[in-house]
Amino acid sequence: MKMLLALTLALATHCAAAHDTWFERLPAEDGAVRLALGTGNRFPVQESGIGAQHLVHSGCRAARLATTLRPLRDEATSLLLQAAPGMATCWAQSEPFEVTLAADKIALYLREIQAGPEQRAAWAAMQQRGLPWRERYAKHARIELGPPTAQAVPMAMDLLIEHPGPVRAGEPISVRVLRDGQPLAGLAVELVGEASAFGIWRRSDAQGRLQVPVPAAGRWLLRATELRLSDSMPDTWDSRFVTLAFDAGPATDQNGISLSSKALSASHTAASTAMSSEPPSSTTRR
Repeated sequence: MKMLLALTLALATHCAAAHDTWFERLPAEDGAVRLALGTGNRFPVQESGIGAQHLVHSGCRAARLATTLRPLRDEATSLLLQAAPGMATCWAQSEPFEVTLAADKIALYLREIQAGPEQRAAWAAMQQRGLPWRERYAKHARIELGPPTAQAVPMAMDLLIEHPGPVRAGEPISVRVLRDGQPLAGLAVELVGEASAFGIWRRSDAQGRLQVPVPAAGRWLLRATELRLSDSMPDTWDSRFVTLAFDAGPATDQNGISLSSKALSASHTAASTAMSSEPPSSTTRR
């Protein structure tokens, strides 16, 4: 029975390998902040959790105050955690896992992470040598619990929203990508919303920055996968999955008053048109 349980858990982790992992804020209990850390095929639906024993870094921060992020229990689709009241941002990084990807899934995977010419050329060379796709990956998840903090956290991959004040619908936001604390250029980042089938893709510039519009109020997720050949394991890929969850409030005028339903409708229509013109991301993850 123990062997069967261990095999089931291993398969669950293996199948969730390339799905995004993100935080969802839950209703508070006794003033404490509760978060669900889960993995899913497409935001915002979480389908499986990640065991607390697999987290190598986690925590929360408010201004200069840093606190722990306490695991509570495993739920059916997520790991339930608790943060202290008043925290501004929380994060978690997993240990690395290894996976061998089936040949018929690789083209879809490269498309879904918007892999660049360098990765595609390297894979083509590996194919000519008859090599399989072996990958070592780690998950990095973060959530903003209020207005963006624009401060890096101690994760190997990080996404920052450099935006003054709360995020509002219809406003562009500036995002910065960090790898080992340094700006990362050329990474494709997707913005996905809870109510849209389309994502907006942008690629970071030489300073690791990109700008992306937030079309509507609601829950949003920035997601990216950094992929490169390993320096220590020959013919093996190293990947770092990173997400940043945040909320956008309704659009307002110059006086901070919410726009009318008519204006919001027009704004949403224009934003939807812009989103549909972006390269769509498939609803299937590897």
